[in-house]
Amino acid sequence: MAVKVYIVYYSLYGHVERLAREIMKGVNSVEGVEAKLWQVPETLSIEELGKLRAPPKSDVPIITPNKLPEADGFVFGFPTRFGMMAAQFKAFLDTTGGLWKTQMLAGKPAGIFYSTSSQGGGQETTALTAITQLVHHGMIFVPIGYTLGPGMLEMKELKGGSPYGAGTYAGDGSRQPTELELDQAFHQGNYIATIAKQLKDDTHPFFTDRIY
Repeated sequence: MAVKVYIVYYSLYGHVERLAREIMKGVNSVEGVEAKLWQVPETLSIEELGKLRAPPKSDVPIITPNKLPEADGFVFGFPTRFGMMAAQFKAFLDTTGGLWKTQMLAGKPAGIFYSTSSQGGGQETTALTAITQLVHHGMIFVPIGYTLGPGMLEMKELKGGSPYGAGTYAGDGSRQPTELELDQAFHQGNYIATIAKQLKDDTHPFFTDRIY
C-alpha cells in the first residue's frame, strides 16, 4: 500500500496553492508515496472575498478533520496574518479536538510552508507559531534545514522560504513564486515524502500499537 502524504492548505490569492502543487510533485517523485491536495474551508463570505478581490477557489476538495488520520504525513501551508497562520487555517485546526483527545495524529511527520507579503512579514514567525499546533497533536515537525544545498544560501535574488520550510513573497499580490522558490517547494515535498516512507516502514510498536 502506498504511503499517503496530504498537502493541506489555505490560499487566498493563489500563491500558497502554487507552492502546494509543486510540493505535490516533489512528494510524487518518491517511489511508493502518493500526494493528495486538500483545501481547508473558507470562513469569509462571498461578499467579503469580493471586497478583497480574491480570485475564485480552485476545484481542490475541502478537507474535514476525519480525513486526517488516513494520511501518513502532512505538509501544511498558509499565508501569514500579522506573523501567524491565517485565521482560516487556525479555524480548521480548532475543529480537530477529537483527534487531539485520541492522539490519532501522534508520530506522523508534518512540514510547513507559507507566503508573506514582505521580507519582514513573518517568514519564520509564521512557521514558529504554527509548530505549537503540531506539538499538541504529537506530530513530528520536519523542517527542511539546509538540505536543498546552495539554493538556501542564494543572496542575489529575493527569495522566500527558510530552514523551516518553503515560502514565497506575494508583495502586492502581483509577484508570483520564483523558480528558486518552486525548487524549494519541490524539494520539501520530496524530503518529507522520503521521511514519511521511512517512518511507515518502521516496525517499532509506537507506530503499530496505540495505548489509548
